[in-house]
Amino acid sequence: MTSDLDLRGVWVPLITPFDASGAVDAGAIERLCGEYLSAGVAGIVALGTTGETSSLEDDEKRLVVDTIAHVCHSAGARVIVGTGTNNTGHTIAATSALAGLPAVVGALVVVPYYVRPSEAGIVAHMQAVAAHSPVPLVVYNIPSRTGRGLGAASLLELARTPNIAGVKQAVATLDADTLELLANVPAGFGVLGGEDTLLFPLMCMGAAGTISAAAHLCTEQFVAMIECGLASKTEDGRAHAEALLPMVRAAYVEPNPAVFKGVLHAQGRIATADVRLPLTNASEASVDRCLEAVTHASR
Repeated sequence: MTSDLDLRGVWVPLITPFDASGAVDAGAIERLCGEYLSAGVAGIVALGTTGETSSLEDDEKRLVVDTIAHVCHSAGARVIVGTGTNNTGHTIAATSALAGLPAVVGALVVVPYYVRPSEAGIVAHMQAVAAHSPVPLVVYNIPSRTGRGLGAASLLELARTPNIAGVKQAVATLDADTLELLANVPAGFGVLGGEDTLLFPLMCMGAAGTISAAAHLCTEQFVAMIECGLASKTEDGRAHAEALLPMVRAAYVEPNPAVFKGVLHAQGRIATADVRLPLTNASEASVDRCLEAVTHASR
């Protein structure tokens, strides 16, 4: 066993809400965390892609992590923090800084982007971070954003590496590498779905759960769907997946997290729908379309 971190269930990679002045809205973070934990999620992910991490200053990142950690610690819940960069030394430093933070049980480390390393280089990067990390790693494999992906052989090598607990497998299709990974994962390593249209098929093939941006909306249904997958309740889970699919597709017609923020604002759950440049706010039409899909999914 490479890790004793239990990744089963739905993890929400929290948006970073901004107030009318453009500042990080810590009060909204607290409220959203409380709502998602009450809906039954396994935990919260801070500083993921959906949290617009690349547009946050260092003091804002600390505020986000401290706020989420405080809420989750008080609730007896768990936090995973995104620490990955395309610089191994910086990633080790950011991950090492998680030591002693309350409720933080893992680090989400993305495949290094832009520099386009070899798979061997990516594996060595992850192993170096894991060797220095005070918490288990979750590898974040998202080729559409990084320009590099990990095949089954590399993922299984990481699955056998001490202090690596799992992978967020955000690939566009249910491909042969993913299926080979699921068929051969060792104990103590969890595969989490990262492509929101494919979550239930992945569960049927042995995934442990998901880090799902779409679970910002219809959260209880996502929790129910993943629980069906864990309990092998195929027909019930399929019904949830089919009901959620139109909402998931509507939520991604514009770059993440613009539509999610637009819907949460329309629902009165955050003060503004604002994202930071180079992202732009979702159009009214996209928000309305997603709101309609949320209504249908919830019936």
